[in-house]
Amino acid sequence: MNNFTPAQIVQELDRYIIGQHSAKRAVAVALRNRYRRSKLPQALREEITPKNIIMQGPTGVGKTEIARRLAKLVKAPFVKVEATKFTEVGYVGRDVESMVRDLVEASIRMVKEEKSQEVELRAREMVEEKLIPAIAKKRKEAYPDMSDGQMRGYIIQELREGKLDDLVIDIALPVKPKQQTIGQGNMEININEIFGSMVGGNNGKVKQKTLTVKEATKYLLEMEEEKLIDPDNVNQEAISRAENEGIIFIDEIDKIANKGNGTQGHDVSREGVQRDILPIVEGCTVNTKYGQINTDHILFIAAGAFHISSVSDLIPELQGRFPISVKLDSLSEKNFEEILTKPDNAILMQYTALLGVDKVNLKFTDEAIKQIAKICAVENENNEDIGARRLHTMMESLLEQISFDAGNTGEAVDVVIDKKFVDKHFDSVIKKMNLNKYIL
Repeated sequence: MNNFTPAQIVQELDRYIIGQHSAKRAVAVALRNRYRRSKLPQALREEITPKNIIMQGPTGVGKTEIARRLAKLVKAPFVKVEATKFTEVGYVGRDVESMVRDLVEASIRMVKEEKSQEVELRAREMVEEKLIPAIAKKRKEAYPDMSDGQMRGYIIQELREGKLDDLVIDIALPVKPKQQTIGQGNMEININEIFGSMVGGNNGKVKQKTLTVKEATKYLLEMEEEKLIDPDNVNQEAISRAENEGIIFIDEIDKIANKGNGTQGHDVSREGVQRDILPIVEGCTVNTKYGQINTDHILFIAAGAFHISSVSDLIPELQGRFPISVKLDSLSEKNFEEILTKPDNAILMQYTALLGVDKVNLKFTDEAIKQIAKICAVENENNEDIGARRLHTMMESLLEQISFDAGNTGEAVDVVIDKKFVDKHFDSVIKKMNLNKYIL
């Protein structure tokens, strides 16, 4: 678990997300408390549960991105689920326990990737030994007088430098065993893992294939890494990490709140889903195909726009399991300017890099950036508030012709987007903005 202070966490989130400081502070403290808990004696550690967070704010203002970046920052298992996708127990659809199973799957993938990196060097050495004879056979035809020792040295050097990636070779590759399972859902069992090569294994079978060295390397590397990684250790570590470091982001939780609008049948169904979610958030044991997982110390972050309903429309028991409530603000004109230019993944930087591939040197003047931000703010105010997604819509429209024409000549082109260009493109929007000034 990474040892980030709350201030450091906020600083990292600021690199990608503009504004929303109260939400960033809340998640930073929640994350730091996890680290603090990990340093306590076992008996006390079991008594301390995460302080779950509920975020309120319009779409596109950073709710999901905060949670996603948070998980990425600390390398924690993370899943995003939509509350509207769940159905009450007894109805056809996804049951709420599937969110926990999804978290375990995410944790398994994360641990496997880490273990693969740990054994990659050893696995590559084993792969090289399998590739050398096939490559040497090709090379002998071109260099018949070269000794085996010299040949081997040259091949290893060129392999590691990537010079042989496109060389086509004939090589006997082991056949990957087919995955055979019985059961379904959390009761699914992989027969291969139980009986090994007796059922569905390759039994030492090989198949002659013609591939590039790069393709053969990828295939063999996967198989060698699998041999070096103990699946039981992976599963055990993944479950432990999911239990103690996992983050589940429940989006659109406002859609399952009881609005009290007279649609009693729908409200009963919504309440049923809330009551099914409750034990998961309170802490229970869920069966997965990798073993049982306890949800007591998983961090839950819920989010919703809450345009029609409010947090108080959720059942009281569920409200009580989200003690930290933060509100995210609608984006201002200044926010849009900063989103365009400041983050590490700034929108203008993305478009500049994309068009740079086709030798288009794209430049934006400061006045153009201010005008784009202003139009976005007004459009969100007068129409549906879709937050920063409005910027993507506008940028796609603004650069559509430039993107279409890019690469036609194959020559470098300088394109400057100034205020005049923006005004001309969004002429009808600007006229409407000017007209609204005179409407009382």
